[in-house]
This record gives sequence, C-alpha cells and structure tokens, in this order.
Amino acid sequence: MNVAHLELLRELAVRGSLAAVAAATHRTPSALSQQLRTAERELGVRLVERAGRGLRLTPEGELLAASADEVTAVLAEVQARLDAARGQPRGRVRVGGLPSASTALLPALVTRLRDRDVVLELEDFDLAEAEYASRTLDCDVVIAHSLTADFPVGSDGLVRRVLTDEPIDVALPEGHPLTEHVVLTPDLLRGTVWIGVPVGYPFDTILLTVERATGEDLERRFRVKDNQLVAELVRAGAGLALLPRFTTSTGRGLVLRPLTGVRSHRALSALARPDRYARRAVQAVVDELTAIGASLDEPRRAGAVRRRPRRRG
Repeated sequence: MNVAHLELLRELAVRGSLAAVAAATHRTPSALSQQLRTAERELGVRLVERAGRGLRLTPEGELLAASADEVTAVLAEVQARLDAARGQPRGRVRVGGLPSASTALLPALVTRLRDRDVVLELEDFDLAEAEYASRTLDCDVVIAHSLTADFPVGSDGLVRRVLTDEPIDVALPEGHPLTEHVVLTPDLLRGTVWIGVPVGYPFDTILLTVERATGEDLERRFRVKDNQLVAELVRAGAGLALLPRFTTSTGRGLVLRPLTGVRSHRALSALARPDRYARRAVQAVVDELTAIGASLDEPRRAGAVRRRPRRRG
C-alpha cells in the first residue's frame, strides 16, 4: 500500500474535486488520474466513480482516505523518535497564515529558530474564517483567527492551540469627533461611515453585532482586505475601520480607540493536522508561536493588573 495513494485520496475527500487537488498540489489532473488508476490496480478495488462531470470516492476510497491521517501519523511518530535520538528537532516546516497575525508572530519566530535545525517556509493568505482549516493540507502549521470562538469554524479534529487574544480597535482619522472618547460604544457609532471587509470575513461580524445593538445599518463605503490599505484610507478620511491592535501603527493621522459593549477581539490560533504535528519540528514551531503570542498579550494583562482597584478591609 503506497502512502502517496492514501494522501491523494485524503486530498480528494477534503478538496472535493480532482481539479482542486491538482491546483493545490501543482500537478495536472491527468497525472492524478493516472495515479488513481495505479492505486486501483495495486489494491484491486475501485476507489473513485463518476459523479456528473467530476469524481467522487467509492466507499472503499472513503475508507482509505479516512485512514490516511492514521498511517501518516505513525510515520511521523517514527520520524519524531529519530529526531529525539539525534538530540533536537530538525527538518523543514511550512507555516502559513493571515498577514496581520503573521506580522505579529513570524518575525519573532524566525529570530527564535535562527540557531536551530528547523528550516521555515512561510506563506501568507487572507481567507474567510471557514477556509483556514483546509489549508492545513498545504501547510504544516496554519495561523488562523476567529472572532466568535477560540478556533475557526471547521477546525474540529485538528491539533489546535490558542496563541493569543488580540483586541480589534476602531481606527479613526486624527481630528475626528470620536477621538475625544477614550472608549467607544455601539451608540457612539450611529451614522458613521466605514471601510469594511468582504462579506464572510471575520471583522465584518463586529460591525454586524454593532448594527444589531443599535438597530441601525452602517454604511460600508469600501470593502477591502489589506489592513495597510485600510489604514491609509482611514488616514485619508474615507471612513472608520476595524484594525488589529498588535500590528496597526498609529500616528501620521491615524488614531485607535477600543470598542466596548460588543465582542471586539479575536483569538489567534495555530492549527495542524495530527500527522504533521507528530513531527518534533512542527511541535517546536507551535511551542515557539505560543510563547510569542503570550508575550504579545503581556503589556495588556500587566495594564489590567495595575488598574485593578485595591481591596478595602
């Protein structure tokens, strides 16, 4: 039984079509079809069948696809024991995630691993929340976020680690009347104009919650994904926006104010498939990301301790 055949079936089960697998793995559909035919000959069973214009797994194919993680996890555990015998984690680890969180986490990760035998490959992608879990097929570790829970939708069954909790603040142009407030509430945002994100992206859930709290719709003049572009549009006076605190540079005409009265923070997390996480190098990367995430939150937690009132007695 060829492990590569099992992994192909798992890819097909998760991605849904041969074309999607081909695009994600940089192979041609014809090459993948040939690989499937080879697997069927070796195993003596049909693994796929026609479904309209595409293919779907047969019950036997689904059984083998479901077993792929189990088999690759065993192989990864063997590799982990070999790494332990060598004395330290080593190998190549591919890390991908959303740009704003990666900006806060990855430079420090590169620095921490500089003198170790772990080679990083980095990728950035900005996706709707439900799409991050599937990217663990492409990357050993995925940095994701969620504004509604600790982990993004669809990540059940993955190894998951909370890295930090990041406030999402309201960005305003300098001189805007709302900058006079230390903290903003939904009522103060009535009638404001916004630079939003595409529908389905996590930050949009905060504005939807504000709208429910006030009973009024907010105007979204633009919907863009790139936070740097959003910040510059705010500076230009195009509207207000929601931006992550850890990676937003204030000054040059931009001011941040915390939002209270609605959930306005996101959980940053690391996701990995169990078979990938069995490698000690991948575990080391996730451990370092967790430590970096904790350090990002230290100033906020320290401030909360300083502001805590003294008990009287």
